[in-house]
Amino acid sequence: MACAVLLAVAAYVAVRGLSGQDGAMCTVRAADGADGKNASAAADGPGTPHDYELTPVQAQNAATIAAVAARRGLPERAVTIALATAMQESQLRNIGHGDRDSVGLFQQRPSQGWGTFEQIQDPVYSAGRFYDHLAEVPGYSRLPLTVAAQRVQRSGYPQAYAKHETDATLLTGALTGRRPATLSCTTGGRAPGGPGDPAQVRKHLVREFGRDVLADGLGTLAAPAPRTAGYPKARSAARPEAAPVVPVPAHGRRQGWELAHWAVANAERLRIERISYGGFRWSAERSADGWRRTDDAAAADGGRPRDGSGTKDRGAKDDGARDRGGAEEGDAADGGGGAAGGTVELRLATGH
Repeated sequence: MACAVLLAVAAYVAVRGLSGQDGAMCTVRAADGADGKNASAAADGPGTPHDYELTPVQAQNAATIAAVAARRGLPERAVTIALATAMQESQLRNIGHGDRDSVGLFQQRPSQGWGTFEQIQDPVYSAGRFYDHLAEVPGYSRLPLTVAAQRVQRSGYPQAYAKHETDATLLTGALTGRRPATLSCTTGGRAPGGPGDPAQVRKHLVREFGRDVLADGLGTLAAPAPRTAGYPKARSAARPEAAPVVPVPAHGRRQGWELAHWAVANAERLRIERISYGGFRWSAERSADGWRRTDDAAAADGGRPRDGSGTKDRGAKDDGARDRGGAEEGDAADGGGGAAGGTVELRLATGH
């Protein structure tokens, strides 16, 4: 009995440690965020579409893998291969152990020239090294996923990557912005702990996406603070502190949702309490509701998912770089800033 209790406690601690908070989870919906239509296997990959759940820590690591690909201008297929590989190798956890000297998201080995232990434990570095090797595989985007992954990993179980392809494809669709409003995280009923730091948000954005991600929006705005009783007659010292808002420009609707989903995955770590984009809003306070339409969404319908998302499929491109600048097909019609893509607004917690 004592052993059973200890095992139960250990399992609870392990789950809580992965999620970061009691009950906090992230979900990628197989149905599109607004129209409720299921993603088809033909559009999103093999297998039957279903919702995919992961912890906030796993979502954060997955978002980093996708962001590094975006920084390099890699096609969507590269992200799917990388995510499926990390799902198999580490369950999207940045672990410090493995077979022999393997560590990190991709179980890369210092003794085999992948980098030092400290470098490989950095998700940005390890994802970059994976893509370095993947780019050397001729025609990788046209190869079966197991073949492409095995050319990089040299695994003793090369067929194991195949079982993750459906989930990896679904997650890729959200993290690359092709499927808007489909990735959401719950906070376990708690508000972000402590105040958010705009400098830290910008630091992580630049480190993962590159400097161009903030080229047009380096400022920080102050969101109106909720009014207290007697406001504005109350003395200024009694007024609540205004929440800082970090605006992130989007060059196209698809990049806007790429950034918005990245922010949701990083909301707990960066103390983001509200994310607004394209007529939709996610908030930590109402995280169980997922992405909700804002009151002005009918007039500015920039985030409305369409069947096929109304944008060019990044996965249809060859293995080379993709164009991340300029208008994308469907942007002007969908609003949200028109061809420019609008702005993703990240409101941070004040700690009060």
